[in-house]
Amino acid sequence: MAAGGKAGAGSAVSAWRPPIPGVVEVFHAHFTEYAYPMHVHEAWTLLIVDDGAVRYDLDRHEHGTPHDTVSLLPPHVPHNGSPATPGGFRKRVLYLDGSRLGDDLIGPAVDRPDLRDPVLRRRVGQLHGALVRRGEELEAESRLTLIGERLRTHLRPGEARPARRDPALARRLRELLDERLVQGLTLDEATALLPAHPAHLVRAFSGAYGIAPHQYLMSRRVDRARRLLLAGRRPADVAAATGFCDQAHLTRHFKRLVGVTPGRYRAGTTLT
Repeated sequence: MAAGGKAGAGSAVSAWRPPIPGVVEVFHAHFTEYAYPMHVHEAWTLLIVDDGAVRYDLDRHEHGTPHDTVSLLPPHVPHNGSPATPGGFRKRVLYLDGSRLGDDLIGPAVDRPDLRDPVLRRRVGQLHGALVRRGEELEAESRLTLIGERLRTHLRPGEARPARRDPALARRLRELLDERLVQGLTLDEATALLPAHPAHLVRAFSGAYGIAPHQYLMSRRVDRARRLLLAGRRPADVAAATGFCDQAHLTRHFKRLVGVTPGRYRAGTTLT
């Protein structure tokens, strides 16, 4: 994280810019008393509230953000914000540039900024989870791409297109992931090498193999790590040799997929 700290009495904030194309800023905050005055952003504001609720005015209309809602505030449109519950609110925000959502969606977003969609709400939360962890750029890009697609479906429902299978494209992406196992792959790089819309690329792979591209990449890395650990390599060396950004990154995925830490696996320890 690039920045973090306090923002006045009863407030705590953390803000950073991740290496994800289209994301201008990630902002996590807990406010108990602070109220935003009327202001504008150059970027799109994608907001979820984890505790409490926010009341805000947008285009002279009052809106609210209960915990099961995703709010999308368009750029250049004035809005404010204040706690709507006695304990204040805790929120997570993404600021997105025009490469993710175009200006043609500003009007529909002004009309319907608060979206009640449990799937969208869960995906936005999962994206924030990926953004706070090092080494999860492919997961974050993939999740953000599908979120953008779902937002556009909400704002322009008549333009939604049914997903179609594309096994040849899925196979080519799998081969590319295998080739780039250690150095990794971003979604932008994949779409440049395999010309396709990012959302179609992710959906084609998931539909063909029942697993998302980032999950496949991490599974292959863990599989290779197992072989190196059994050969006696140290976990720190294995992390570097298999594409993980550090030993903690390896441990997180290894324990999730194998059930034990790399150190215990290397020592031959088993759970009883």
